[in-house]
Amino acid sequence: MSAWSNGSSNVSYSSFLLVGFPGLQESRALLVLPFLSLYLVIVSANALVIHTVVAQRSLHQPMYLLIALLLAVNICVATTVLPTMMFSFSTYFNHISLPRCLFQMFCIYFLIVFDCNILLVMALDRYVAICYPLRYPKLVTAQLLAGLLGTAAARSTCIVAPVVGLASQVRFCRSHIIHHFACEHMALMKLSCGDISLNKTVGLTVRIFNRVLDMLLLGASYSRIIHAAFQISSGRARSKALNTCGSHLLVIFTVYSSTMSSSIVYRVARAASQDVHNLLSAFYLLLPCLVNPFIYGARTKEIRQHLATLFQRAQLPAPPEKPQSLPPHGELPT
Repeated sequence: MSAWSNGSSNVSYSSFLLVGFPGLQESRALLVLPFLSLYLVIVSANALVIHTVVAQRSLHQPMYLLIALLLAVNICVATTVLPTMMFSFSTYFNHISLPRCLFQMFCIYFLIVFDCNILLVMALDRYVAICYPLRYPKLVTAQLLAGLLGTAAARSTCIVAPVVGLASQVRFCRSHIIHHFACEHMALMKLSCGDISLNKTVGLTVRIFNRVLDMLLLGASYSRIIHAAFQISSGRARSKALNTCGSHLLVIFTVYSSTMSSSIVYRVARAASQDVHNLLSAFYLLLPCLVNPFIYGARTKEIRQHLATLFQRAQLPAPPEKPQSLPPHGELPT
């Protein structure tokens, strides 16, 4: 820990102990196996769909590449959260320094916001594809996608950096124990001993503004997309457009409903135990990572067909080796 001299001797901790699900006490170690299994399922499912998109040249189109990027972000979120969570169940590996804690906080929130920004880019891509199909190849180019994703990354950084920057200026003197499995903002702020009203105001304002703006943009885009889809004369093309939009809308609902429900319960059910709040945090962080690859793998026809082909090849027995023909009598093999 480090001491601060401000007229009186105050203490600010620079190292913490992560204690995920503190109410379980000694039983926390039993949680390692289910969460490790969850991590392996998340990584395997997302990686399988990503591999399918990358390996099949017919899927090298903006929509499928954005899906692969979204699932790659899912893997990054799970990798940022779950290993630290499993370490927090131990009494030997649950130490974390303040810089590492702030870095993890930045990574978690950056990836969550970047995930939402990718959904906005996907909505724009579908808007152009369905509303302006003839101009789509000329409008949605690799350069445009790169620019949009760069803007999405910059926007994510601008949203998250002020929250983490303000957190780095706080003195933490109440305790060195974080009753959470990760360096979540409010879990860390509970250890502060100064005025954190600015931190709370900025954090809440940024979250509300970001969510409301995203929902307005997504609502406007998909209302136009669905309206345009119903104007398509071909029933097959209309069905395909609506099915694709349905997959995206299901993913959007999963991401935003889990985040918003966690925020609402966190502020309303203040009397609930810390374990309940931690479980809700795990729910909103990990549910999209688990569900998204199954949504896109099952509902996107092209990805589903290639996955089925991949599984069929894996199940086919290896062809038997042809027996080597014997050389003619009296002739030695060379």
